[in-house]
Amino acid sequence: MFRLCILLLLLLASPMALADNGMLSAVTVTTNADGSQQYSVTLQVLALMTALSFIPAIIIMMTSFTRIIVVLAILRQAIGLQQTPSNQVLIGITLFLTFFIMAPVLNTINDEAIQPYLAEELNAVQALEAAIVPLKGFMLHQTRVRDLDTFAQIAGLEVAVEPQDYPMTVVIPAFITSELKTAFQIGFMLFIPFLIIDLVVASVLMAMGMMMLSPMIISLPFKLMMFVLVDGWILVMGTLATSYGVGT
Repeated sequence: MFRLCILLLLLLASPMALADNGMLSAVTVTTNADGSQQYSVTLQVLALMTALSFIPAIIIMMTSFTRIIVVLAILRQAIGLQQTPSNQVLIGITLFLTFFIMAPVLNTINDEAIQPYLAEELNAVQALEAAIVPLKGFMLHQTRVRDLDTFAQIAGLEVAVEPQDYPMTVVIPAFITSELKTAFQIGFMLFIPFLIIDLVVASVLMAMGMMMLSPMIISLPFKLMMFVLVDGWILVMGTLATSYGVGT
């Protein structure tokens, strides 16, 4: 934290010193003819470095990451495996599946925002606004209207006729809420077959008078065998992908 403060002081002090010496200031804000503002490269780099700290939150809360990791965690709990696959493996699977699902959105952002910005066809503010459009469209497509209206009312905003009229401050929490609800619905459907196996094994053990033996020890191999025989990983991954409209 101390080093960051020193770096910020140097960035702010250097342009002032250059200005005093009659040299060109590195931190400038230029007003364009249309009224928009153009920031200097130094300010753009500083804003970019600051935005990098928000990338984990953006990946988790504004993409398909939340739904996938919740479903995989519920699946692991339903099978009865506490630490297998490990958290690192689940996060790795979730991360790459998120990139797979978000590929069309990322390609659109690259074509409409990043490449025009690199070609100096758009300034930083215009590129950011262009990048928000496809990402907002993706989130609205997965968000329930009821959740949008609820958060709009909490924020004191009027209920919009079109979901696109809501600001990102309303869309993001509504999207997260909808993702959690959908993830729990998928997790519930995954839990049922494993729960049936647990009930059957527990009933058989009780009928045999083997009440001291934990049903989990007996049911775990059967659940693993069933999951492998039905090619469970492909079914789960395919369900998660198609739930976002991928491949449909």
